[in-house]
This record gives sequence, structure tokens and C-alpha cells, in this order.
Amino acid sequence: MNVLFDLNVILDVVLNRQPWVVESKQVWDAHQTGRIFGRLVATELTNLFYIARRVTDTATARTAVRTCLETFDVLPVDQVALRDADSQPGVDYEDNVLIAVAVAGGMNVIVTRDAGDFEHSPVEVLTPAELLQRLAESVASPPSEPAARFAHRAG
Repeated sequence: MNVLFDLNVILDVVLNRQPWVVESKQVWDAHQTGRIFGRLVATELTNLFYIARRVTDTATARTAVRTCLETFDVLPVDQVALRDADSQPGVDYEDNVLIAVAVAGGMNVIVTRDAGDFEHSPVEVLTPAELLQRLAESVASPPSEPAARFAHRAG
């Protein structure tokens, strides 16, 4: 599952924002263990640096950006994405950019704590709790009959 992380989820982890850090960290960990494939939008890194520097200090902000660069693939923002974002019906241009990049990047899900800001998104939007529930359900579900037979023969 290709998942685009909204900046609020990243900030929860990087800045240890309570109480959201618990679920956001679990989603981050799902990426690190390969249960999902997390991506960030390039502009989120500049915003991350700006916010983290204001809340903490420059060294912490740089560490946060480096950690994200080492952890996640970054999707580009180009003129096409910016124009697509401008044509979106949502009032938050930054969120519209995420949607445009998610569509262009073939994302299955956008994970955010502000799902209401993405009501017009053609890409499915889940909160960290909803994504964790979806992952738990996929682990709990037995494989389909054909998949189970194939796994038996392959093993």
C-alpha cells in the first residue's frame, strides 16, 4: 500500500506531540517494517524545517529533515502538480498540492489527522487510527482460497 504522509503525522513523531504521537509513530513504524510504503511531498520537508526550527532549534530541525530523507521516498512538486492543486475545490492550497501529488504518484492513501480537509480527494484519506485498523484487519484476514492453495504448493 502506497501511503502519502501529511505533515501533521510527521510532526507528531518528530516533535513528540501528545497524544497523537502514539498512533502516528505506529504508522511511521509500519513504513519502516515494510507493511506500507510511505512517501512525502517535497514541500513538506521545507515546511517541516520551518516549523521544527520555530518550535525547537535549527539543529533539531535539520535532524528532522535528514531523518525523513533517510526514511521516506520524496515525491516531487512540479508546475503540473501546482496547477492541478490550484484547480482543486478545496480551500487549502497546501492540502490540494498533497492531493495532486498523491494522484500523480499513484498513492493509495493519504494519512492525516485532518481528514476533513481532504473531503474532495480522489485518493482515499485515512487518519492514523483508521490506517492502523486497516492494517490490523489485513493481518487478521486469512488468505483467499486460491492464494492459500498457491501458498501451500509453493511451500
